Amino acid sequence: MHSGDFAGRLEAVQRAASVRQVDGVLVTPGPDLLYLTGYDAKPLERLTCLVVRAEGDPVLVAPGLERLAALASPIGALGIEVASWGELDDPYALVAGLLGTSGVVALDDHMWAEKVLALRQAMPHASQVLAGALIGPLRMRKDEAEIDALVEAGAAIDRVHAQVSALLRPGRTERAVGAEISDLILAEGHATVDFVIVGSGPNGASPHHEVSDRVLQAGDVVVVDIGGTMPSGYCSDCTRTYAIGEPPADFQAAYDVLLAAQAAAVQHVRAGVTCESVDSAARTGLEDAGYGELFIHRTGHGIGLQTHEDPYIVEGNVLLLEPGMAFSIEPGFYVEGRYGARIEDIVIATADGGIAANHRPHELQTV
Repeated sequence: MHSGDFAGRLEAVQRAASVRQVDGVLVTPGPDLLYLTGYDAKPLERLTCLVVRAEGDPVLVAPGLERLAALASPIGALGIEVASWGELDDPYALVAGLLGTSGVVALDDHMWAEKVLALRQAMPHASQVLAGALIGPLRMRKDEAEIDALVEAGAAIDRVHAQVSALLRPGRTERAVGAEISDLILAEGHATVDFVIVGSGPNGASPHHEVSDRVLQAGDVVVVDIGGTMPSGYCSDCTRTYAIGEPPADFQAAYDVLLAAQAAAVQHVRAGVTCESVDSAARTGLEDAGYGELFIHRTGHGIGLQTHEDPYIVEGNVLLLEPGMAFSIEPGFYVEGRYGARIEDIVIATADGGIAANHRPHELQTV
């Protein structure tokens, strides 16, 4: 995990809580805790919960057996008090004691339901709201170190795509190719493999296909969408489309339209435009050429400590882009029973354009 301005982030959440008249923000293990403190705590049945109070210093409630791990993380350097509890203690009562049992508490958006309900029981008179409204706006605006981390992740996944063509040979299964790609993702610097999609022929028409035992054949179009998490905690995600020999006769014309649509959306990116206008920039070219109904998903999703996070590049999202917002631009088209295609880059908005984190050729890669 890269070192971030954790103290500044905690203060910003505390200010947001005060402005919104939220008495406390409760954050359990997951991306929000990692973002706010640098502590990559494992989600367990025992409660670990950061308590950020509108008034007073934050406190980490943690099981006694996790205390040393917490103190060894940036939690220790931040000087955050670790209130540890024993096996016979009630950690939910401990949280309630720090906040009181009434008022408004904001719970991180990915908290396990069993913990949400246990906190409700411990604080029966408190109103529970989602903490995403307080933490989300901070996470959406990446700082310089986060942008560097995303660019590094993009370069790592580009190095994997540079080796994919050599793996796509008739007679091999998607699963065998996917296993080699997983090895390459780790070899090129990722800490974990998050997903590998090798959608060949008709399987390419399912955007989230992953892999199967289908055997690659001459003439197949293959959608390869891959990503992982770097040691920094930041994610990669990039899609390129390949053809094994000559693709179906009607494919190239559609692909040329997709190529132009993806480029138009990337060029549209800059601070001050809406998320939905980026989606429209990608969609218009495909619609004008008669492929609009084949583009069956949003144009993109935010990325950072999660592969999918705010902001979402989709019709109806009138959020204005700001410098530091990072997201995918990945239009595609999908013909059931025949083939699919997608081109995806991660782009970071700046005041006067976008920084692409991916630089592999966008043209159809013929192998």
